[in-house]
Amino acid sequence: MILYGDLNSGNCLKVKYVAEHLRIPFRFISVDTLSGETRTPDFLNKNVFGQIPVLELKDGRFLAQSNAIMRYLARGSRLLPDDPFAAAKVDEWLFWEQNEHEFFVAGCRFHMFYLGRSKASRDALRVQRGEQALDFMEQALTDREWLANGTLSIADISLVAYTQFAHEGGFDLSSRPNLTAWVRRVQTALGLPETLH
Repeated sequence: MILYGDLNSGNCLKVKYVAEHLRIPFRFISVDTLSGETRTPDFLNKNVFGQIPVLELKDGRFLAQSNAIMRYLARGSRLLPDDPFAAAKVDEWLFWEQNEHEFFVAGCRFHMFYLGRSKASRDALRVQRGEQALDFMEQALTDREWLANGTLSIADISLVAYTQFAHEGGFDLSSRPNLTAWVRRVQTALGLPETLH
């Protein structure tokens, strides 16, 4: 399989983390979104949405959207339960991540990390909603080690991808001990380097 993406993108990293954790072989091809590579006719033939990541399967088919790719790779593994209700509890977090977390936390990171702009110039709504999302996770992790079903799942991988780099978007995780402990727990389980200081 071939994974097209950018290793600074949390959406691409989450797919990479799942494949590596499950020892699924793949080749990575870097795509430069800022130079417009995702808008070329060749790329749009792979993914009509014009976004990364994109997974090219062995049979030549393409799959887009990070959480859809994770679900595809994780089927039948310990990262995605077979039980329909338990799988739906994982999905709750996947949908929440895209609707309530990624746009705000990753959006602020994009502003600072990719565009090199100041913390003070971040969009106020994105900052407010990003802080709310991180506070929500802090509260949710009060009495649990993992987000869904008491075990590491693609829910954790999906949300750690950008949360571990929230500081690069101007967010301070130091006042959120449950969240920082969870980030370190997921990083350890996946064999990732620690990003929190």
